[in-house]
Amino acid sequence: MTRETSPYVSTAPVIRSDVPGSFAWGVFHERHPKLVQQVIDALPYGPGERVAVRRLLVESTTGVLEPLREDAHDHARWLEWGHGLWGLPWGEAPFLWAESYFYRRLLDATGYFRPGAWQGVDPFGPFKSAELAGAAVDDELAALGGLRALPEAGRREALLSSALWGNRADLGFQITAGAETGAPSRVIVDDGPVLWAELEGARGGRVCLVADNAGRELLPDLVLIDHLLASGLAAEVTLHVKPQPYYVSDATMADVLAAVERLRRAPGPEAAAVGHRLWRAMNDAVLVVRAHPFFCAPLPFHDLPADLRAEFAGAALTILKGDLNYRRLVGDRLWPPTTPFAGAAGHFPSPVAALRTLKSDVVVGVGAAAVAELDGTGEPWRTTGRYAVVQVHPGR
Repeated sequence: MTRETSPYVSTAPVIRSDVPGSFAWGVFHERHPKLVQQVIDALPYGPGERVAVRRLLVESTTGVLEPLREDAHDHARWLEWGHGLWGLPWGEAPFLWAESYFYRRLLDATGYFRPGAWQGVDPFGPFKSAELAGAAVDDELAALGGLRALPEAGRREALLSSALWGNRADLGFQITAGAETGAPSRVIVDDGPVLWAELEGARGGRVCLVADNAGRELLPDLVLIDHLLASGLAAEVTLHVKPQPYYVSDATMADVLAAVERLRRAPGPEAAAVGHRLWRAMNDAVLVVRAHPFFCAPLPFHDLPADLRAEFAGAALTILKGDLNYRRLVGDRLWPPTTPFAGAAGHFPSPVAALRTLKSDVVVGVGAAAVAELDGTGEPWRTTGRYAVVQVHPGR
């Protein structure tokens, strides 16, 4: 995969996980141990898989980065991506890179890629299935019946809010979030009107949506897609998902199919109708699902490969969901939060909108007054999941 350069180069320091007490350090030393135990408990893995998973946990906190085994299908690709990093302690690699490599290695440890009984088995599948089958989803789908009575402006606001705050349904984040996710929430940057204006201005074009999590987040994303198609704001939607399990709950094609089926079988007529329309949209290639390997790469979107860059360049608008896509869009760096969003995201090849609840240190485009107020609270507002942004760069 060819790496591409960009004129948007930042002097803000790249985030690493070797600073004790930092958010990134906590991911490797607090979140991953809990995750590993949950993975081992969720499926009846044999001794070999359990030992390999635990060995990975030790290596990722006390060892050095080692390449994939030579017979791995993506050995050469990761060898290139890790140029200059092999042999370094995990904590000295960029956080985005190391976290991505952890999940790639976790799949290896569970036998996901090896011929045998565990090949192709999603280690996070039990978590995703349990969430999708939960009573909370029934309540959320039942609420769709109220959308019909809303005026168009109210319907749009509700759809966007659901897609935005659905990003809190991140199973990896929930492992260590605690009770604070139930605290009051606040949108600290709201470019929602700009997003809808962009869609109106390019009515009937192709919209890309880059998904984040499966289950309770993917459902409102699909409902939003249905509205874009049914209202004529988009003539076609391309939904980008991960080609393999990634970051605990990231959506794959299997998760899209499960979510569409959940909608089709919902007891409420409105949710079922959405599911049936989405099914037909996929039949007619009006809704197209893609799973490019770059979405499991440890690289920022500055380094989009040429084919994916060309696909986005033809979109009227690209909507990026979630924390990881935000980190990849603006760069996983300790930006001053007042850094303009346009400067950090201006390299993207289409008009771009980010819908993201804050669950890591990276954030840009926040007004100075809001930053001063949030810093004054003394809470780690960048990582609690209580705050969110809707940010749009029109690309003109």
